[in-house]
Amino acid sequence: MPELPEVETVARGLQASVAGRRILSVTLHKADFVDDPALLERELPGRRIARIERYGKFMLLRLTGAMPPGSPPGTDAVHAFREALLVHLGMTGNLAPKAAAEPLAKHTHITFALDDGRELRYTDARRFGRMAYLCGETLAAELERFGADPLEVSRAEFAARIRGSRARIKALLLDQSVLRGVGNIYADESLWRARVHPATPGERLALQQAEKLRKALKEILLRAIAKNGSSISDFVDTNGRSGSYQNYHRAYGQEGKPCHRCGTAIRRIIVAGRSSHFCPSCQRAPRGVRVTAGRGALSSRKKSIRTKRGKRLHTSKK
Repeated sequence: MPELPEVETVARGLQASVAGRRILSVTLHKADFVDDPALLERELPGRRIARIERYGKFMLLRLTGAMPPGSPPGTDAVHAFREALLVHLGMTGNLAPKAAAEPLAKHTHITFALDDGRELRYTDARRFGRMAYLCGETLAAELERFGADPLEVSRAEFAARIRGSRARIKALLLDQSVLRGVGNIYADESLWRARVHPATPGERLALQQAEKLRKALKEILLRAIAKNGSSISDFVDTNGRSGSYQNYHRAYGQEGKPCHRCGTAIRRIIVAGRSSHFCPSCQRAPRGVRVTAGRGALSSRKKSIRTKRGKRLHTSKK
C-alpha cells in the first residue's frame, strides 16, 4: 500500500500537471469506494483544483473556496480551502491525467473532465481506496483524526507521542493517529537505521533513542521521496514510472539476507499483527519483551517448531 513517499510522489506529479485546472464534469463507472457518489457528481463540476497536497497517506485536491471569514494570516493549511477531494490510493489505485482521446485503461472507475481537454482518471484494480468530497467542518473533522507529519514533527512532540505509550514502537509508527503517513516499509527501515527493536515498548525508549529514531525516519522518508518511492508491486507515478527506493531497503522484505551493517541474517517477526523485519544483532529486544516469530510463536521461554510432517514439538529455552 502506498505510504508517505509514494503519495508525496503522486501529489507532486499532480500539482505540476493539473493544479489550476477546472473540473468540467465527473463520470463514475464504479463508485463503491466513494463516500457519496452523488455528492461528487453534484459538487465537483465547475470547481477549480487550486493545489494538490499530501496529508499522511491521503491526497487532498484543494478546490476553489475562500478562507473562513476573519482567519488570520498563516492559518493552518487544514483550513486554507473550504472544499477538498480526499483521495486514498488503497493498494492499487492511480490518479493521473490522460488525453481525452486516449482509450480508457482497464479498471478506470472515475473520470474527471478538465478544462484543457484532458481527463484526470482514477484506476484501481482492487478498489481498496477511498474518495470523498469534504467541505467545511466535515473536512476539518476528518483531518483532525490524524497525528503529526513525520517530516515536520518536532523533537519534543515526537518523544511525547512515542514515549507516552506502552504500545510496541512498531505499532506506534503504524498508528495514523500518532504519526500520519508511515506504513510497514518505512517503519521497518527507520527502526533498522535507528537500531531499535520493533517490539520495544514506546515508554522504554530513552530520549536519545527517540530522537535518533525521529531523525532516521525523516531521513529515510526524504530519501525515498527523492527516489519516487518504493515500487513493490503496482505503484507508479503520474507518468507511469516506477519508484526505485526498493533497491535501497535494508530491512523490509530482506528476510534471510545479511544485514548491511553486521552481516547477520535479517529476521521476520510479527508485531502488532504485522510482519516486521529486523536484524537480531543490531536491534536487540529489551529484556523481558515477548515477540512472535514469522512462523509460529517465539518467546523468551519457549519456541514452537513445526516438523516437515506438521507435528509440533515444544522445546524450553535453557
